[in-house]
Amino acid sequence: MSEHIRVECHRHSLTITLSRPDKYNALTNAMYDSLSDTLKAAGDDDNVKVVVITGGPDCFTAGNDLADFLQAPPKDLDAPAFRFMAAVVALDKPLIAAVCGAAIGIGTTLLPHCDLVMATRDSRFATPFVKLGLCQEFAASLLLPQRVGHGTAVRLLLGGESIDGAQAHTLGLCTHLFDQGQECLAFAKDYAERLATASPAALQTAKRLMKAPLRDSVLGIIEAENQNFIARLQAPECRRALEDFVNKRR
Repeated sequence: MSEHIRVECHRHSLTITLSRPDKYNALTNAMYDSLSDTLKAAGDDDNVKVVVITGGPDCFTAGNDLADFLQAPPKDLDAPAFRFMAAVVALDKPLIAAVCGAAIGIGTTLLPHCDLVMATRDSRFATPFVKLGLCQEFAASLLLPQRVGHGTAVRLLLGGESIDGAQAHTLGLCTHLFDQGQECLAFAKDYAERLATASPAALQTAKRLMKAPLRDSVLGIIEAENQNFIARLQAPECRRALEDFVNKRR
């Protein structure tokens, strides 16, 4: 388990917290591995009925840690980030995201896979893949236009623009909106507990049925995006953009 992933179980809900505040919860390969293992274990654990994922009251995630990413970029479909995506799609228990502050890259593309998304007004959602010479991932090509509309998806995915929590709530990217991070986290955990009082078999059946119409399409789009993502990483302009971004951060 990565030191930057905290897991706590309260009654029948499991809360996963990204805990790397000095790097704005930027995700490393080790963190992706821990997230995948935790989600798989939660799926197999009869005591766990609902899963909550959060980055705490100040920041959800800055997306990939690009320094770590450059040292060990994904080279095949079994890369840690891609395994995490597969684990999210395979989870048949309700998944709630509590988003406070920035949700960049995969921090945004994860959200359409969640059954409920609680967010704060000061949350910021952005998918700056094209600016880095990359393409989108996590079935964003399919799910973001479906969730926020084609025009807004173009602004996010092609234009690299961002939207705030209030806009995300209006567009349907998040289901609940709060003024304070602690209020958002508390509500997410409370809602998880309320869901967990239901029959686990009924919860899982209902989720599977809701996801079933798009499941094959989602899996197909994820594979196509991931293959293109790997290919984009070989492009010189992509490498330069990533290195420039890391150097500016340093």
